[in-house]
Amino acid sequence: MSTPVLDVRGLAYAYPDGHQALFGVDLHVHRGERVALLGPNGAGKTTLVLHLNGILAAGAGSVSVSGLPVTKPNVQEVRRRVGIVFQDPDDQLFMPSVRDDVAFGPANLGLRGEALERRVREALDKVGMVDFADRPPHHLSFGQRRRVAVATVLAMEPEILVLDEPSSNLDPASRRELAEILRGLDVTVLMVTHDLPYAFELCPRSVVLSDGVVVADGATYDVLTDDALMSAHRLELPFGFDPRTIGSPSAG
Repeated sequence: MSTPVLDVRGLAYAYPDGHQALFGVDLHVHRGERVALLGPNGAGKTTLVLHLNGILAAGAGSVSVSGLPVTKPNVQEVRRRVGIVFQDPDDQLFMPSVRDDVAFGPANLGLRGEALERRVREALDKVGMVDFADRPPHHLSFGQRRRVAVATVLAMEPEILVLDEPSSNLDPASRRELAEILRGLDVTVLMVTHDLPYAFELCPRSVVLSDGVVVADGATYDVLTDDALMSAHRLELPFGFDPRTIGSPSAG
């Protein structure tokens, strides 16, 4: 099998106050997969994500991206390969215009002129925001800002797109539009979410993290219909949503 885009082995981490957040996590994501990372609050999901691009350094174990170890000497290239879209788009948008925000990362890598313009146009086109390139980000709706935040990451041409609660605070139309965009991207996706129907809709595979360890890894349908697993790890389907009545999830 090919080298995983994301290869986490035996990852353990304790915060400076002594709180142990991860206890030996193994996770392998291959090119083209869309994988949901599920788990209750406090499971260690955010801590795991912060290891993927070197914001936190492993206490034990290792993380690599397409064979490149996530270590200090490699951190610039790792952060190009691993694009993280945070829950609040305003954490990522800080320039006077949408165009400037999307251009910021590639420009820092040395892209200039027409090559930079093309990269920006392509990223905005993928999220349906080309017509908003000259608008100030703070004049956009929340859903539009989230799409621009995705574009700022896509402009770096990452190998894996990590989304932190991508559906949070979106109205139903914006939620659907973002799902259509994500389905259309030719990029590996790791989606951290509490939105179980969104995970079911978009991610054929789900990994459940609980108390700092992986407790399940399999087809999203199988995970969400395992009543004992769901109950044991404080995962609850919203009222009226039952995967059994919908059938197997779409991998498209």
